[in-house]
Amino acid sequence: MSNAVGPMGPASPAGPGGPASPQTQGAQGNRWAPLLMLGSGISQYVGASFAVGLFAVAPAISVGWGRIAAAAIIMLVWRRALPRHADGTFDWRMLGRAALFGIVLGGMNLNFYMAIDRIPLGTAVSIEYIGPVLLAALTGRGWRVRTGIVLAASGVFLISWAGVDMSDPTVAAGVGFVLLAGLFWALYIWIGRKVAIGGHGLDSLAWAMAVAGLFYAPLGAPGIGAIASDWKLLLALLAVGLLSSALPYGIDQIVMRRISAATMALLTSLLPVTSLLVGLVMLQQVPNWAEVGGLILVSIAVALATGHSDDGTQVDDGAQLPGDTQEGSMPESSSSPSPSEPPTDPTPPVA
Repeated sequence: MSNAVGPMGPASPAGPGGPASPQTQGAQGNRWAPLLMLGSGISQYVGASFAVGLFAVAPAISVGWGRIAAAAIIMLVWRRALPRHADGTFDWRMLGRAALFGIVLGGMNLNFYMAIDRIPLGTAVSIEYIGPVLLAALTGRGWRVRTGIVLAASGVFLISWAGVDMSDPTVAAGVGFVLLAGLFWALYIWIGRKVAIGGHGLDSLAWAMAVAGLFYAPLGAPGIGAIASDWKLLLALLAVGLLSSALPYGIDQIVMRRISAATMALLTSLLPVTSLLVGLVMLQQVPNWAEVGGLILVSIAVALATGHSDDGTQVDDGAQLPGDTQEGSMPESSSSPSPSEPPTDPTPPVA
């Protein structure tokens, strides 16, 4: 790996005893990550609770698309950057990767909104979390991964079959949508980390949202009229875009630039807990014992799957999905920062 920005941030300078160890670099990158992810989760699911209120005037898929479009406008106005190399030439690879990221991000959002129109917020996020569990399993090794998969399956069983009435067609459809959202969530983490370590994370995120808005417009735009014609509802939709997409996904880009995909899956274990609390406080959706138990099992599963391997090393160190590349070989990473991205500072970001 080069001296450029890697998944843990910039390389630490060598001290009297030589270069800093990977554990030291990891500690620098991870110190603030849990708090950032907790803040991201609160923002995301407060926004989702507002979105549920918009389902009364527009279809869930249109509210989901409106969220993406609003976030795209916010991000593009903020970043004001074209996909370019450091020498000013147009970066087609950056745009292509951002486009793929946007299609995945949009698929995750739309399926999730179709789910929470049918099942409670906390339940939806708990089931959706099977996606990061599988990602952690693919990037991890050892008995912890196998145990984690068993616990995850047990947790999903408690939530989906003991905690949810699957005989209700509406609920069953909600579970189907949220399982698709979970698959997209795993892809979001995997591709999102590639975008983050490419050196143009926030700029790529802005273009990803723009592509998602255009790509999914035929599905969501036709039903947005009732919201677009009422300025109060339109402001509410802009708030949803800010709280549920622009802010949390921006935080994800900061965090994923410093940690691996499997570690990111571990940190997202905070999100089901956050969604359960937000659903309880803002939507009065009280979980039953099975839902709480399933949530706990799923969170433990990811903690095991992304913990330490049998030899005591981090399971995700060097573990990659098929077709993945080492960070140092990515053409976007260089010792010169992008003109649209400030130089990465070794100190942790301030939430």
